[in-house]
Amino acid sequence: MKTSFGRFKDRAAAGVALADELRSRALTPPLIVLGLPRGGVAVAFEVASRLHAPLDVMLVRKIGMPGQPELAIGAIASGNIVVHEPRIEHEIPSLTGTFDSLVAVERHELERRERIFRKGLAPLELERKTVILVDDGIATGSTMLAAIRAARQAGATTIVAAAPVASADAADLIRLEADLLVILLTPAPLFAIGEWYEHFEQVEDAEVSRMLALSRKHREASAEGGRDLP
Repeated sequence: MKTSFGRFKDRAAAGVALADELRSRALTPPLIVLGLPRGGVAVAFEVASRLHAPLDVMLVRKIGMPGQPELAIGAIASGNIVVHEPRIEHEIPSLTGTFDSLVAVERHELERRERIFRKGLAPLELERKTVILVDDGIATGSTMLAAIRAARQAGATTIVAAAPVASADAADLIRLEADLLVILLTPAPLFAIGEWYEHFEQVEDAEVSRMLALSRKHREASAEGGRDLP
C-alpha cells in the first residue's frame, strides 16, 4: 500500500491498492484486465487476481522523441492504432516527416512482444466486456490513449483507465476518452513515475510472460474447480 510518504512500496503493492479502489466502483461484469507492458502488467496482475478477472496484455508502444526517448510524442497499439499530436511537429519543425519512420521502428518491437507474450495464443475477446486498462503510471497519456482506442475498436462496452499515479494533465486528457478514470495519486508536479515508488526496477519480458502464464493457470484451476468467475 502507500507509505507514510505517499509513495507505493512497489508495483505489487500499488496493484493491491488500485484493486481496492476499483472494487468500490461496482463495475459491470464480465471484467477483463489488460496490463500495458511492461511495468503495467505487474500492477495489473494484482488487480486481476483480486477482481477474479482474466489478465492479458494490451500491446502498446510509446513513440519517443529522437534523442530523448523517454519523452513521448505519440504511441501505437495493436489494431494499427496511432496516437499522434500534430502540435508537436508545429512546435518542433525538425520532427516533420520523421514520425512515420519512428512508428515503423516501434511496430517491429510491438510485433516482437506479441510473439513473446502471447506465445501463439489469441488475445482475449473484448467485445461486450468491461475492460480495465492498467499501467504503473501515466505521465503524458499517449500510451493510455492508444490503449483506450484499441480497446474501443475491439468492441469493449466499458473502458476503465486505471493507474496508481498520473499527472493532472494526462488525467484530464484520458478522462475525455475513457468511460471511467481511476487514479490514486495525481501529484503536482509529476517529474517521474518512479519517484512515487520505493522500488521501481525494470520489469523484464520474462517476468511479464511469467505473470501472464501464472494468471492463466490460476484461472484454469478455478474453472476446473467449478468456481463462478466474472
